[in-house]
Amino acid sequence: MARRPLPRILTSGSDRIARSREIARTAADSATDVLHPLITISRGLRRLAATGRAKWAATPKEQRGPTLFMVAACVLVVALIPYGPLLALVTVMGAAAWKGRERPVVKTGPDDAELARLQGLYEALVPYFSVPDDPAPLYAHAGAWSDVFADHAFDENGRLTRLRIKYPAYFTDGEPASRARIEHVLHAKSGRGREYRFVWDEEGNQLDMTVLAALPTTIAAQRFVTAPGETVLGFTDEDAVQRTVPVVAGDGEEDAPAVVWRTGPRSQEPHLLVVGRPGSGASSLLRSIALQALPHGDVLIVEGAGAGEYACLTGRAGVLAVECGLSGALASLEWAAHETERRLVAANRARQAGQPAPEDTKRPLWILLDRPSVLSYLAAADDRPDPQTLLQVPLRHGRAAQVTVVVAEQFDGLDAIGEAVRAHTRARVVLGPAAPDLVESALGAAPPTTPTPDVPPGRGYARLGTGPVLRLQTPATPDPYDDAAPDPHRRAVTALLPPRTSALAPDPVPPQESESESTAEHAIVRAEG
Repeated sequence: MARRPLPRILTSGSDRIARSREIARTAADSATDVLHPLITISRGLRRLAATGRAKWAATPKEQRGPTLFMVAACVLVVALIPYGPLLALVTVMGAAAWKGRERPVVKTGPDDAELARLQGLYEALVPYFSVPDDPAPLYAHAGAWSDVFADHAFDENGRLTRLRIKYPAYFTDGEPASRARIEHVLHAKSGRGREYRFVWDEEGNQLDMTVLAALPTTIAAQRFVTAPGETVLGFTDEDAVQRTVPVVAGDGEEDAPAVVWRTGPRSQEPHLLVVGRPGSGASSLLRSIALQALPHGDVLIVEGAGAGEYACLTGRAGVLAVECGLSGALASLEWAAHETERRLVAANRARQAGQPAPEDTKRPLWILLDRPSVLSYLAAADDRPDPQTLLQVPLRHGRAAQVTVVVAEQFDGLDAIGEAVRAHTRARVVLGPAAPDLVESALGAAPPTTPTPDVPPGRGYARLGTGPVLRLQTPATPDPYDDAAPDPHRRAVTALLPPRTSALAPDPVPPQESESESTAEHAIVRAEG
């Protein structure tokens, strides 16, 4: 039997209903747009009326009579003055419109995605912060994260930027291995590729996790406002140090928190050791130290790798020598040892005679030694004395003789560093990406933040003596002969070079600068003036 077609009213009824709903919705939206001012004023009048009723209910009974009399008197005065009722109506409508306006919704708590992230982080910490014998555990599967996460904040991408965690008192927070496990879990669950700082409050059983912003890399070499005997190693976080120096950055002048290293007779850390990987910026830091030392002292540079990183300083005023070969390095370091002894003897004789120290013993002498392990290997192969043995006198007596030693070495050459260098270089800098155990072995203390896999040149940590470990970003001081370096940074270094005392090589000629690229150089010229 053939099927009969459905009636037309049944097949087209759903379409008509959908069109009718669309027309009704459009009409309602249009009416809402047209009547929006009236709706706003009506909402405001309701709110004003509710406020008035609340205030009238809160007024004591003995004050209601005088209040009514004052209101009636005000209404009478408004009614009698010209245009009073009109002005009163306009005022009431304006107040109602302001009171009834639509205010933006203020976010008062985490959204669903952030709640899921907090709950997942709580579940990940359960195996580490709970024991089977705990009768009332803070951490349990399917527990409430709000009982242990006191403070939290998220960025625009929904990732945690700040978190305060409460943990049970029996957790072994005094053991580095236990702390490292918790920090690793938080780092992995909160998002990799960022730098985290963990602060443990053992007394209060709390852990604060903070995501740190990247240190600026726009500060180039320049004349820093420091006293003689002070050297700016780099810049760190604002809350880590108490001193700032005015600098010229890529976006203008600002005050940056600086890591200042003090040398001289009263210094507790008279010598420096810089450790890093290839390309981490160790040679750039040594160039920065040399440029800051030249206005007040003499500099002796010994480069073990022989890559010509310090050729721009050859023949400059105040630069005693730039040695790249083994023979020249041995001769220069032997002279530095004798010069240290001469200064000690001259100063001692002057004190015994009741006279001030001679002027030639007061001028600082800087010995910058880059990659001494290479020179030690060459000396051992040639059956010659190790150049590091010649550093024992400057290292031991350099503070009294105004002699400062700076040694830069790579991680793979740390085993070749002598005991004298390790013992007397208590100011340490680690540059480039490195595992926490390597940073701790070099600085003598664990880093306060989690390392990131990709860091710019000059980024690392610094520790002066027994002080805290600080994040560090050294000023950009490239070789002005390096064509791959940014032109503004090369011009900044060239502007700081002292004049030549001999015509060994022409000064580096930077390319023509544009108007936007000349800000740093002009600022340096102003600082020198």
